Amino acid sequence: MSVAAALRRNPFLWGGIALAVLAVMLSALVVVPETKQALVLRFGHPVTIMNAYDRNDDYGRTGAGLGYRIPFVDQLVWVDKRVLSFDMQRQAVLSTDQLRLEVDAYARYRIVNPVRMYVSAGSERRVSDALKPILGSALRNELGKRRFATLLTPERDAVMGNIRHALARVAAQYGAEIVDVRIKRADLPDGTPLQSAFERMRTARQQEARSIEAEGRREAQIIMGEADGQAAKVYAASFGKDPVFYDFYRAMQSYRTTFGTDDNNPRGSANILLSPDDEYLRQFTGRRP
Repeated sequence: MSVAAALRRNPFLWGGIALAVLAVMLSALVVVPETKQALVLRFGHPVTIMNAYDRNDDYGRTGAGLGYRIPFVDQLVWVDKRVLSFDMQRQAVLSTDQLRLEVDAYARYRIVNPVRMYVSAGSERRVSDALKPILGSALRNELGKRRFATLLTPERDAVMGNIRHALARVAAQYGAEIVDVRIKRADLPDGTPLQSAFERMRTARQQEARSIEAEGRREAQIIMGEADGQAAKVYAASFGKDPVFYDFYRAMQSYRTTFGTDDNNPRGSANILLSPDDEYLRQFTGRRP
C-alpha cells in the first residue's frame, strides 16, 4: 500500500503530521522579554544574541519580542539584562592604625557581553562566584592602606572608587560591567579591641579639647594685653589734655573698689578708718591744685 493510500485511509495520520509540523514551526519562534538576553548556540558555539544590552537603547525600543531559531539545532542561553548583585561574606581587614575591622560589602553588576560570559564562566551564578573573592581581595588591599577614620570622612568615596576600578578590570574578563560597590558595615570586633578603640578615641578628643582651650587662653591673654595697652594710651592722652579731670576719674575708680561699690567686691566686706584730712579723701573736700 502506498503512503498516499495510507493517508487517505487514515485521516488521523494527516492530523498527526500537521501537528508535528506546527510544533516544529512553533519551536522555531522565540519570545524574548525586555529583561533578558538570549544567546543562541549552534552546535555549542555562540552565533548571535537576541535583545543584546546596549546602554543607548530606550526602554521599549530594544530587540525584545519575537525571534527565530533553527529547531533542534540552536540552543538558547538566557542571560539577565538587569542589574545583578552579590554580597561578600564578612571579612577581617587590618587598617594601618592596627585596627582589625569586620567588613561587609556588596557589588552590583550587569552582563554586557553574554558571549564572553558564556565562554569564561558559563552562567551568571559562576560570574558572581568568581567576583566575590576578587572583591574581598580588593577591599583588603585598599583598606589596608588606610586608617579606620578614613571610612568616616569624604575620602571614603575615593576608597570605594579604587575598589570598584580593581573589581571592574577582572569583571570585564567575564563579560560583566561593575555598576557600584558599597561597604555595608565596617565595625570593630566586639570585646576588648572595641573598648580599647573607644578609649583611644576618647583620649584623643580630650587632648584636642585641652589644646583648643590652651590656645583660647593664649589668644585671650594677647587680646587683653593689647586692650590694656590701648587703654594706657587713652589714659595718657587724657592726662595730657586735662590732668585735674584725670586725677578725679582715677580717684573715683579707686573709691568704687575700696568702698565696696564694685561688683567684684561686695559691700560690707571690709571696714576702713581714715582721718578726714587724709590725702586719699581729698576729692570729698573739693579739688585742690
